[in-house]
Amino acid sequence: MEQYIVSARKYRPSTFASVVGQKTLASTLKNAIATDRLAHAYLFCGSRGVGKTSCARIFAKTINCTNRTPDGEPCNECPSCKSFNDGNSMNIVELDAASHNGIDDIKNIVDQVQVPPTAGKYRVFIIDEVHMLSNAAFNAFLKTLEEPPSYVIFILATTEKHKIIPTILSRCQIYDFNRISISDMVDHLAYVAAQEGYKADKAALNVIARKADGAMRDALSIFDQVAASAKGDISYQAAIDNLNVLDSTTYNRLLDAFNSRNLPEALLIYQEVRDKGFDSLFFVNGLAQYLRDIMVAQNPATLPLLEATDEIRNEMAQRAQSVAPQWLYGAIDLLNDVDLNYRASSNKQLLVELALIRLCQLLSPLPKAYSKGLDPIAATVAPGGAAPLPDAQTLQAARTTDAKAEHRVQQAAPAAATTHSAPRVSPPRFGPGIPGPGLSLRHSVRQETAPKTEVTLRDKTFTSDDVHRLWSEYIDSHPTERFLVATMRKSTPTNTGGAVYSIEAEEGVMANSVFQHLDVLHKWMRDRLENDHFELSVNVTVSPDSPSVWTERQVYEYMVGKSEALAELISSLKLSLD
Repeated sequence: MEQYIVSARKYRPSTFASVVGQKTLASTLKNAIATDRLAHAYLFCGSRGVGKTSCARIFAKTINCTNRTPDGEPCNECPSCKSFNDGNSMNIVELDAASHNGIDDIKNIVDQVQVPPTAGKYRVFIIDEVHMLSNAAFNAFLKTLEEPPSYVIFILATTEKHKIIPTILSRCQIYDFNRISISDMVDHLAYVAAQEGYKADKAALNVIARKADGAMRDALSIFDQVAASAKGDISYQAAIDNLNVLDSTTYNRLLDAFNSRNLPEALLIYQEVRDKGFDSLFFVNGLAQYLRDIMVAQNPATLPLLEATDEIRNEMAQRAQSVAPQWLYGAIDLLNDVDLNYRASSNKQLLVELALIRLCQLLSPLPKAYSKGLDPIAATVAPGGAAPLPDAQTLQAARTTDAKAEHRVQQAAPAAATTHSAPRVSPPRFGPGIPGPGLSLRHSVRQETAPKTEVTLRDKTFTSDDVHRLWSEYIDSHPTERFLVATMRKSTPTNTGGAVYSIEAEEGVMANSVFQHLDVLHKWMRDRLENDHFELSVNVTVSPDSPSVWTERQVYEYMVGKSEALAELISSLKLSLD
């Protein structure tokens, strides 16, 4: 019986042509080999599972191949290729820096560099996850990496290029690998399915590809999992059930509920999702991603941003035409706020249900039944079915009407008065909510419901002497705010033009104390100056005598010098650092 080999190993690329999703990069490497313009060091960068190590091995095999094909691929027949394929080639040395990252490991590589190839032209050293090397190992490697023997080529691979020191980067040719697209993954999975004799729906392969998030190795592992569960019949439902993902059918039903303002249906769908064992945050993020896909599908110019097959793109584009763009923007923004507030919420289920209420009411008028004290959930569904959300044309007409009304108000206002107009009141973004105890959606609900008013700004004349006098009064009246008062004593406001004054604050505690009290300072000064145009700007400075790294003794002396009470406490308790 033939031994089973997982697909990620069985279908690992053995030629440049078989590398998925990296055609341009593979072509560049083949051209370099064909013209014999080889660098002494390469750095392959990219996320996991995109083919970095596979390309390094193919590159190493190809440059030593004695009978390359006309299109620059290894022949897999010569002694060098056969020894490589059998795993016993002495010309290729691999090091996993994730587990061998010390200076001794690198010294071993440096020693091996001195040994020339016994057969073939080059010795290739592949160092995977090179960013994991210690600083000492990097430093020990620098000289050899810069000037290796003529028969040595280094290929470094990493998922985190930003962690590699610049002196290493400057010595390498850098190649950035792309995330593998959904369509490329689906095509390759279909090829693997055909080779294995499996029956596979394209929709199922799309689910697997999206789950893999740009990594071909992950996609093949997930493919094996689904194939084993479905006994070779990889259907859409089998993929959904086995991978425990929420498919587009659930989100399509939710979108229909939002479009018809059918809150009971939306809440019941959410309950179904929870009953299936899905985490609420997973549900929220999945809905946000779905609405994002709907948004990019609305415009042909952004449709390529939707990572899916052409069939799914066309389906999403057709559905997207029935959704108002304004509703989408508000809905995505709301779900993003739910994601930010989720971990801090003590009642996560209620947080998500409040979001569903607002999604059903987004950009819709306040139901009269709610204002009369009736059931707010029942009020979201009008008899016979509610009208759909306003489309883009209706919303544009509403904005035009608002703009004309605002223009008439501005013309009627006295020209001589110095005023500050409140923002124009737009149609409320969200309908009524049911806030729960200890739960706040103030970051999510940004509606402007106040009536349009005009507020006259105070504009009394004042001088710099008035500012300095009030500055001193604040210091004297707030003795407990030690850091703020210390900063205010060191820096007197300087006029920089008009009603704007500037102060300086040292970086760190001093500057933070000013920023924390800036709103209070503004209100205090404006009320006493009777001028709402007064503005205070803060220039953050770095003290020249402040060490970049403080010792315990320096921290102790600094704190004692800043607080007399602390000094007295330490003295009374006879405390010391020794």
